[in-house]
Amino acid sequence: MDHPDLEPLRRRLEEEEKAYAEALAALDRLAALSRPGEAAPGVADELAQLNTLWPAPARPAASGLRGALRSRVWDALAPVVERQERFNAALVRLLNAHLQRTADLHAGTSELAAALVRYAQRVEPVMDARDQARVAIAPTEAQVLLEAFGRRLEGQRERLEGLLALRDRLEAVSEEVKAIRGSLGGALPPPERARAAAQAAEDSVYTAFENRFRGSREEIRGRQRGDVALFAGLAPVVDLGCGRGEFLELLREAGIEARGVDGNAHAVRECREKGLDVVAGDLLEFLRAQAASSLGGVFAAQVAEHLPPPALAALLAGAHDALRPGGCLVLETVNAASALAFHEVFIRDLTHERPLHPETLRFMAAAAGFTEARIEMRSPVPSDVRLTPLPSGALPPPATQVLNENVERLNALLFAPLDYAVVARR
Repeated sequence: MDHPDLEPLRRRLEEEEKAYAEALAALDRLAALSRPGEAAPGVADELAQLNTLWPAPARPAASGLRGALRSRVWDALAPVVERQERFNAALVRLLNAHLQRTADLHAGTSELAAALVRYAQRVEPVMDARDQARVAIAPTEAQVLLEAFGRRLEGQRERLEGLLALRDRLEAVSEEVKAIRGSLGGALPPPERARAAAQAAEDSVYTAFENRFRGSREEIRGRQRGDVALFAGLAPVVDLGCGRGEFLELLREAGIEARGVDGNAHAVRECREKGLDVVAGDLLEFLRAQAASSLGGVFAAQVAEHLPPPALAALLAGAHDALRPGGCLVLETVNAASALAFHEVFIRDLTHERPLHPETLRFMAAAAGFTEARIEMRSPVPSDVRLTPLPSGALPPPATQVLNENVERLNALLFAPLDYAVVARR
């Protein structure tokens, strides 16, 4: 398909070719005009007759009474006839001069038109040859320009990659410095403080990774805000793998008692600095330590994909034991049924264990004893990324329908929502 920028040039070329054809046609019509005397049959005879009729007739002979009467009438009208004769002579001379001038102009115009036609016929092959030469030269010139542009773009790309690498390193170092400072500033004994600082420094790398690829705190709060209503009246709630504590903050703002657990010491310290009830430790051990039927809700966002199948099954079983009847479980994870989510989200994180199909996770929840397990799709792909259906009228209706059905199938496979959550009841 041609580049859209070429369409205006194509229309302009068509307009110019049309104007050129119209000009040639006008010249042909001009050259074909007839000269005076050639416009219609009999015109030349009428002009010759006009030149012979303009002199006045001779004076009649004065023989007999009738002749004498004619002579006297003629003598009386002679001045008028003479004046009319002079007028006729002047008119005929004027007409003859005008006709001659017109004939000269027509002859000159015809000659000019013929010359222009001959010139246009000579120029047209030259213009065609020039266009062909330009077409032949254009790819070479374009190739040279593209090669130069490619070299420059490659240089810019290398600089950009260097800057991006430097940015990533600065973010990781920033989180590492923050983690070490926070750990060293604690009231722990020196040996434990050193171990905590070392662990926080190690965990800070993954914190920087989450900051970059998962989204800002404001973005995560916006995504999780709708989950708060699921836990209304179900305190206490446990956030497994609470990370930076966005959901715990939302629960606190809603007046719902909640506490969290995370294995990232750096994230735990930041949550505690914000006044959140968070402990550092293993998620499964923390869940098993909860008394049976003591919790109203269990929440885990982007955690299930980090667990091997036995650990995931143990988490579901532990959540079922810790929740009281009517309690709510929400597990949010990457949608492995979306090709875009798998390639752009799941495989980017090295700590991801394996992708989880929505139906797989729902089945595991039901097998663990949960009821009303349902799937909620989240993080829809923007419409400008998805494939666009064919507009009506572009093709015959049957073809349009088939193509659009295939487009919908591809969108469902390639661009399904990036995340989903299994929402279940105890």
